[in-house]
Amino acid sequence: MLGGDLVALWDVALSDGVHRIEFAHGTTTGKRVVCINGKEVVRKDWMFKLVGKETFTVGEASTKATINIEAIGGFSYQYSLDIDGKNLQKFIDDRAKTSKTWVLQVGGADCGVVLEKDTMDVWCNGQKMDTTGEFADDGTETHFAVGEHDCCIKATSSGKKKSGIVHYFVLDGEKVPGSTQ
Repeated sequence: MLGGDLVALWDVALSDGVHRIEFAHGTTTGKRVVCINGKEVVRKDWMFKLVGKETFTVGEASTKATINIEAIGGFSYQYSLDIDGKNLQKFIDDRAKTSKTWVLQVGGADCGVVLEKDTMDVWCNGQKMDTTGEFADDGTETHFAVGEHDCCIKATSSGKKKSGIVHYFVLDGEKVPGSTQ
């Protein structure tokens, strides 16, 4: 979609899924185009200043994103992406601490579930879920449904100060092993 001017591509995992951000920079025309998941969200033609920033939002929560365009000598440019005010790697590192992701099969279909640890919001395949939280003997349980399936995220103490709280996913009463984060 962006043709020969495509200079940068990033995949950004947010609560509502992974978003592909593509950036085209026409260094002879000054054109700047940003596409998210193949949809154009920013287009500027004939920019005389070839360096600078392009700011836009990504995902259901309208997370702020900024592409930084810097000259690195001659007619070469360097492109970096900031998400929520942090460089992409710092955002990814912080996100690994504040969210937990499971990829599993529910009713024969692939399902991506994300728990936002700070808000206890649960997202499933890009949709924020209606949840019910309750206290249990060994921690807390967050219940929700995916189709006809009962889902629960259990939070219990690991018993170790360093690892803190451990989150488990329970599908129809069975603990699901593993996670991607």
